[in-house]
Amino acid sequence: MNTTRSVLACLLALPTLAAAQAQDQSSPTTARWGLGLGLAVSDSPYAGEGNKTTALPLLHYEGERFYFRGLTAGAHLIHNKSFSLDAIASLRMDGIKAKDFGTSELARNGINRDLLDDRDSGLDLGLAASWRGAQGNFELTAKGDVTGASEGFELTAKYGYDFEIGRGRLTPSISVSYLSKDLTNYYYGTLKDEVARGVVDYKPGAATIPALGLTYIHPIGQQWRFISAVQYKFLPSKITDSPLLKSNTKGESSVMLGFSRSF
Repeated sequence: MNTTRSVLACLLALPTLAAAQAQDQSSPTTARWGLGLGLAVSDSPYAGEGNKTTALPLLHYEGERFYFRGLTAGAHLIHNKSFSLDAIASLRMDGIKAKDFGTSELARNGINRDLLDDRDSGLDLGLAASWRGAQGNFELTAKGDVTGASEGFELTAKYGYDFEIGRGRLTPSISVSYLSKDLTNYYYGTLKDEVARGVVDYKPGAATIPALGLTYIHPIGQQWRFISAVQYKFLPSKITDSPLLKSNTKGESSVMLGFSRSF
């Protein structure tokens, strides 16, 4: 089974964790490194891939100019208390090996697994802007593939609001992502070479994917933190109708629990 979606689930909370540590004025020193362990459960929409539980490290670094948060590295172009504009490089771990699809599940969708190619993961480059204030946190991200995998791009707008609950911080969020047709066709459609072998021609085209998220971070002493995060993506019909996906798929969910130590 493919582990990349579990990797993504494990790393969901790292940007929120890093921001929480940077804002935590009760800490005697500014945290620059964080290291921990998370347990993620993810529900893949791909036919035959199923659910997977994975234990993976949680790692982030916050420097004055550069940072590393899970799958994303960035450099601050503009950075102050309320606004940040960053150049980013982000791994896209949406790839899947053809052998990780379920043979019988694909057959029910009219596809012979032996005729499929792998979908590769890639590297995206782009820009990210974020605003933080009393009204909440707003982020805009634009990034595109530079590895020749999908050759597509993604635009995302995200809003979250922090609630202080005791010593902990609860952050519900809502986001909307626009995936270009090249990106969506690569990961959710059938490829040109596959169609030439006899696989059904399916191209979903550009798609908009809304998502809901919830992150909770609770400090344990001065250096440890408990982290939990859930996310659900609402997949549009043009994606859920793909013959590469499980029947009756409506969305994609992930849950993560973990502990992190700052130093």
